[in-house]
Amino acid sequence: MSLLQRLEQVKPADLGFVAVLYGGESAEREISLQSGRAVADALQQLGIRNQLVDVGPDVVAQLQQIKPDLVFIALHGRGGEDGSIQGVLEFLKIPYTGSGVLASALTLHKAQTKRVWEYESLPTAPWSMLDKNTDWSALLAELGGHVMVKPVSEGSSLGMSQAKSAEALEQAYKLASQFDLEVMAEQWISGSEYTVGLLQGEVMPVIEMKTSDQFYTYEAKYLSEETSYLCPAPISEKDKVEVQDIALRAFNCLGCRGWGRVDLMRAESGQFLLLEANTIPGLTSHSLVPMAAAEMGISFPDLILLILDFARSQR
Repeated sequence: MSLLQRLEQVKPADLGFVAVLYGGESAEREISLQSGRAVADALQQLGIRNQLVDVGPDVVAQLQQIKPDLVFIALHGRGGEDGSIQGVLEFLKIPYTGSGVLASALTLHKAQTKRVWEYESLPTAPWSMLDKNTDWSALLAELGGHVMVKPVSEGSSLGMSQAKSAEALEQAYKLASQFDLEVMAEQWISGSEYTVGLLQGEVMPVIEMKTSDQFYTYEAKYLSEETSYLCPAPISEKDKVEVQDIALRAFNCLGCRGWGRVDLMRAESGQFLLLEANTIPGLTSHSLVPMAAAEMGISFPDLILLILDFARSQR
């Protein structure tokens, strides 16, 4: 059954009272606030009773007080995508959207994600963990002389920077360390960047992102009006099938469910390489899963409806 066919069978009244968890205390708080408000607006349009809950230390008390039938998680980064809020909701026995505890924790940790993908023989760029005792020159040479440095458990490109020298690599490590105790370096990939949304086990249209920045930065993702999105991506049918197959396998082998997004790049060799998976992608005006849904004929409110209905049906 297609997503559009499933949509015809969903009755908003069956979903009951929905709590939308947003905000939180991660570095991605501002984006989460935007996502949460967008979800609440969509629920309002659908006639579904809902309440926004800005997640803090009192979240358990808030949930116990309002007693929702379902929770839509619109949190990004730590506290939202790392399995912690999922564990709270499991304990409270409240159905929630997206992936479970294990998949959420695994996916937010970029190094563990890459280890799983390598075990599953899925394509991803060479990489290494960094610490203050790293031999910067040796590591840089090992990874081809040009790297991207990333906080291991941070999203939205926060704390990321590139390096082409030992000195720049050390500085990039220090920057990333401000966002996370664990830092990694990944061999630089020169090429086009793509993303693939997943919804109820169905692969969504491939999107190509183009930016004038050196890479798809936080500013390019959320603030720039110059970033362009090509949906569907202007690639051959063969390449589209390959990218979607890699994305689906990458998502499934991590144990993800419901909805999410997988990011890839195409190296100069033509090979598609996995970057990361997102279990709670953004739902802002610049966000990519809603863009792919629109290409499929699914409006933003209907996208939210499908995400919630899947959560209800799986519990």
